Amino acid sequence: MPFRKITIIGVGLLGGSLGLAVRRRKLARLTAGFVRRRASLKDCERAGAVDFATTDLPAAVWDADLVILCTPLAQMRARVRELLPVLKRGAIVTDVGSVKASVVRELEWLVGRVGAHFVGSHPMAGAEKAGVAAARADLFANTVCVVTPTRKTNRPALKTVKQFWADLGSRVLELSPEVHDALVSRSSHLPHVIAATLASHVLNPAHPKEQAALCANGFRDTTRIASGSPEMWRDIALANRKNLARSLGAFAADLQKFQRAVKKGDARAISRFFETAKRRRDAWCAGCAAGSTE
Repeated sequence: MPFRKITIIGVGLLGGSLGLAVRRRKLARLTAGFVRRRASLKDCERAGAVDFATTDLPAAVWDADLVILCTPLAQMRARVRELLPVLKRGAIVTDVGSVKASVVRELEWLVGRVGAHFVGSHPMAGAEKAGVAAARADLFANTVCVVTPTRKTNRPALKTVKQFWADLGSRVLELSPEVHDALVSRSSHLPHVIAATLASHVLNPAHPKEQAALCANGFRDTTRIASGSPEMWRDIALANRKNLARSLGAFAADLQKFQRAVKKGDARAISRFFETAKRRRDAWCAGCAAGSTE
């Protein structure tokens, strides 16, 4: 399904990985990239993420068949307003944002005003590293990508976006924006808050200086995602704040329940806590391994 031109708005880790994957799989005759800073132009060229990069948004978007927003959530609306004058009729706009309800609500009508089509996307892929230098052509292979249509979504555009992600090696899952946001508040956003809290608490300089020396692989693995972009995660927490607040409340209740068991020395409850977690995670891992071989 080759496009004549794909434009990536924001060529960082996700945008750069998209560009590399599109070029490797020959999904577009031309892949353009928009970046905010001139210094990033050489980084894009060095990584080979796009055919050409520019700080001129209209030039990047002009005559594109598919435009992919890879900016922080708070910037998407403004970028779409900037590109509307040159967005051609019938073009498709999608995104890689981790929150969907607010994004779809804001962008669907904006893009539709000029006769183009918006379809929300969220590839469940990423890393704690940022920037195009960390981009990988295989970042989306064997991952899940959620697309979030509404009743207003153009069906041919939806089919095209689903096929695009499938061509990148993703397994496509279709959910409503609201259901998506509720689910990722637990599986994606909550873990990041936990990792950030753990990193800040354990590595607090108020603790004895030997504390950091006693942080080994378990601590490193558990807190890895805390090294992600603070700007991106601030936007995510604000955009999905209602769902995230509920997830935090439920998690805090589980922690308090375990805390009570520890205080009481309740060996049975403590064993059940760890056994349940192990059983559920092992089953999830087995399912992931089976899915990757399909």
